[in-house]
Amino acid sequence: MRVLVVEDERRLADNLARALREGAGYAVDIAGDGEQGLYLAESGDYDLLVLDLMLPKMDGHALLSRYRQNGHATPVLILTARDEKESVVRLLNAGADDYLGKPFDLGEFLARSKSLVRRGKGQRSPVLCIADLRLDTIEHTVRRGEREIALSPMEYRVLEYLAHRPRAVISKTELLEHLYDYNWEKFSNVIEVYISGLRRKIDDDEAVKLIHTMRGHGYVLRAEALPSASAAKQPQGGAGNVKSGEQPKKAVKH
Repeated sequence: MRVLVVEDERRLADNLARALREGAGYAVDIAGDGEQGLYLAESGDYDLLVLDLMLPKMDGHALLSRYRQNGHATPVLILTARDEKESVVRLLNAGADDYLGKPFDLGEFLARSKSLVRRGKGQRSPVLCIADLRLDTIEHTVRRGEREIALSPMEYRVLEYLAHRPRAVISKTELLEHLYDYNWEKFSNVIEVYISGLRRKIDDDEAVKLIHTMRGHGYVLRAEALPSASAAKQPQGGAGNVKSGEQPKKAVKH
């Protein structure tokens, strides 16, 4: 997942980015003013926007209003020192999904961020299930049936993104844009490595395969059983067990 933090207080922005990277495994970009924030938000493909209200060049409320007016539906978490009821109502009416009043606990910030990302993907539960695969987005654990699967941090992030969109074909470019920051182009050759590792750990020795490569299109996570090698072959033709070149016998009338 990829998050944009729009915050002009650099120390706070760095702390938020660190919490998102280390606590949730998200890729994070930072914008230091409203104009840069709006430009990045509209030109990038983000799963969450974290937006401060008091920003130079363009305040957070104006940024939020323009972002929503331009048709963007990415969840937005507002950070505000204004905790008055009227201010909160105005923000929610402008299209904010949630807000945190400053000062706030980083643990609560992380929990709210994860919740908004799940809601943005249409998922309410923190546990994602595809067939017998269970992925816990809170504990960052993965199980296939009764078997616990150890994944590297990047393998987990790839799997989580696919699990948020089961049965959808996800291109390599989309994965890169959501798993890395704005420097994602230099990582363009690594997705195949992570997919290969996931397939080995999740699908090897399993009759039902979950990770599939769609040549020229991308990857999809769905349950698909392999055809049985012992399946009986159907007889050819529709005239019973008639040998090739032999005419079927006519019924004899009595």
